Amino acid sequence: MKKFNFIASSKEGKKNKGIVEAVNQTHAINILRAKGFFIVELKEIEVLPAWLKWTKGFQRVKQKDVVHFTRQLATMINAGLPLTDALSILKYQSNIALAKVVDEVLRDVEGGGSFFKALSKFKRIFSSVYLALVKSGETAGVLEKVLLRLSKTLEKQLEFRAKTKNALIYPAIVTVAMVIVAVIMMVFVIPQLTDLYDEFGADLPGMTKVLISISNFMVKFWYLALFLLIAAVFSYWRWSQTKAGRQIIDTYVLRLPIIGKLKTMVILTEMTRTLSLLVQSGISIIEALEIVAGTAGNVLFAKSIKTAAKEVEKGLPLAAAIGKYEHFPPLVSQMIAVGEETGKVDEVLMNVSRYFESESEQAIKGLTTAIEPLMMIMLGIGVGFLVIAIVLPIYNLTSQF
Repeated sequence: MKKFNFIASSKEGKKNKGIVEAVNQTHAINILRAKGFFIVELKEIEVLPAWLKWTKGFQRVKQKDVVHFTRQLATMINAGLPLTDALSILKYQSNIALAKVVDEVLRDVEGGGSFFKALSKFKRIFSSVYLALVKSGETAGVLEKVLLRLSKTLEKQLEFRAKTKNALIYPAIVTVAMVIVAVIMMVFVIPQLTDLYDEFGADLPGMTKVLISISNFMVKFWYLALFLLIAAVFSYWRWSQTKAGRQIIDTYVLRLPIIGKLKTMVILTEMTRTLSLLVQSGISIIEALEIVAGTAGNVLFAKSIKTAAKEVEKGLPLAAAIGKYEHFPPLVSQMIAVGEETGKVDEVLMNVSRYFESESEQAIKGLTTAIEPLMMIMLGIGVGFLVIAIVLPIYNLTSQF
């Protein structure tokens, strides 16, 4: 419940001040009017601590926040709660960043606007798929059913992405650790050993000279090395944002030995699941394809889906339009053809999505299993190079005595 400071006038003309608790401002106004007050001023009491107010601008809405919001909203509406009341409750149950969004959506809905238009103001938070489904459900009067389907799909997507990310945690930690150790060796350890070698006039092997040269560059010109690294990362990022750059990157990523196959299966899992949900919610296949193309996450797949949508609009079956492209496995077009013949495209697409999700999980497990020994081999080679380059000159020195 919210708290509001109010100044009101009674029927006798006497002014009253106080605090009223209500779900929202409209509820507070109704409470005061029921008591026979004429409202002069009504202001919500800010209940956030000072430190939360200061950090409010640094928070953002995460994907899991949207998932929880959708699930709770679907449950409340399905239970018979009006949309405005459900949003009022969720405003208090959400974190600060999402609460601000829900508050603005609530004001628009209370003002007579549609739920779809209110959400459309936050396209960075709610995807095109999300908005299309809400619009469809609101138009057909089945918003609660659409939200339930959407919440289940979002939960599956979140779980699937979490599994994919978790598979990369171990190699990421090992890689970061290797880089940190290498930097410490180059900046702090190697310069000390260099002074020792110079003092004894040791005859250094080739790999030791290379190591010392790299170390000297990093110590004397660290700012240049840092600048080159930042410039390289920034240049790559800018290039990846261009149409040509995105095309090249997406093409070569799909051609990588293990990662390319995994990436393809992940994309197909998301695409078929989303397309199934859109078709099931009553959205036309052409519009659904256009929406999916915008969320494909890969230029090749996006172009293929857009072209397929145009061909379907001309009368070509979806299975035939999809089957022209080699990055779509034959299974996809074959299953869609079965769905088109039986009139159950949405069910078939969901089954295809489950298949690719299962295959993706197996590929992730295989990738994790393969990465561990590969990382150990790389770590062993790196450590071996450092040990030989450092210890060999010391061994040569001791053998001279």
